[in-house]
Amino acid sequence: MPANSWQNPWRLLLAINAAVIVGVFIHKLLLPPYVPYIHLLVDYHFGFIKRALIGAIVALVTDKVPVWLVFALGGVTWLVTSALFSRLFQKTFGFTARTLPLFVFMAGSPFFLKNFMHTLGHFDIYGCALALVLLLMPARSLLFVATAALFAVILVLIHHIHLLMYVPTIFTIVVVRHYLAYGLDRSNVAFGIVALLIVSALFLAAQFWGTMPIPEADFVAHLKSRMADPSRNDLLQFAYIWYQPLAKEISDTWGRLPHNILGVPVFALLIWLHTPLWRYFAKLIGALASEMHRRLVIAALAGVSLGYLVMFAMVFDYSRWISNWAVCMFLILHAVKMLPAARETELIPAEDRNTNIFGLVLTLIPRVGIIRPF
Repeated sequence: MPANSWQNPWRLLLAINAAVIVGVFIHKLLLPPYVPYIHLLVDYHFGFIKRALIGAIVALVTDKVPVWLVFALGGVTWLVTSALFSRLFQKTFGFTARTLPLFVFMAGSPFFLKNFMHTLGHFDIYGCALALVLLLMPARSLLFVATAALFAVILVLIHHIHLLMYVPTIFTIVVVRHYLAYGLDRSNVAFGIVALLIVSALFLAAQFWGTMPIPEADFVAHLKSRMADPSRNDLLQFAYIWYQPLAKEISDTWGRLPHNILGVPVFALLIWLHTPLWRYFAKLIGALASEMHRRLVIAALAGVSLGYLVMFAMVFDYSRWISNWAVCMFLILHAVKMLPAARETELIPAEDRNTNIFGLVLTLIPRVGIIRPF
């Protein structure tokens, strides 16, 4: 390989990332989609319940749900999310030789598109996709705030844990793009408060009144009636989650904690490998023209992180939570770049040896996982 390829390898790293994603997809096709498939079967047949929106939409289209629909629907969602992120990056930074390292550190991160491919069919990616839409659409009017509220409602109906996972990031995007950019007045503040109360009330309803109102055997029988292949009893083993109270979820999480906590050093290492990106983000915040903007952004980052800390205490899918936390940081970075700055922030250097090594290592890591690292 030519010497200049080692000095400026970012195009090559981008190509390797694409190959890794294809490999992860092929591997994913060989795995049984336990949790994603059952979410396509559950609908509102027995009334309002949690985690049922996607299944209810599928029920409008087909009475029988084939297993391949998990991969088709998940694959299309992944492609849309990738296209939205690429468009956002082009709009915010542009695609040049200077911005390519920044793109690789985000798009090629094992936290992001590669891990979304590994968790194909899970609900996490919907929060990212809708947040990307908000970062791309105009933010001047109350229509923007209303759209964000609608997106938050959709996410809570998909899965109520989105209140901690992506709704805080959506809230941050609304504050940064609408309220900080165009100011506060009585109407938009009141509208935002009402929207926040509606989303919170919906979460409480899903969390505490969204359990299945019939015996589990009847519920499973209904799920089987919607399966294209009712003999696949193995795909129904997670039906209990529609009956499990919050206290049981927390108990299970703390019971697994001594084993799952062993992955924390690995998560810390993965975060450290993104050091060039975090340094750029810190400089971007420091370059903001307004001191108030800087303080609010830092407070928002702390608030989003606190939400993920609460999730760590409640549900044990640690690899997914840390991955989505990183994705939220990437999304907020783009929102911060849209604020007025006192000076231009220097991009991640393209020919720095240590940066190149970090980029190569992240490129070669295919994913983070669902519960434990890798």
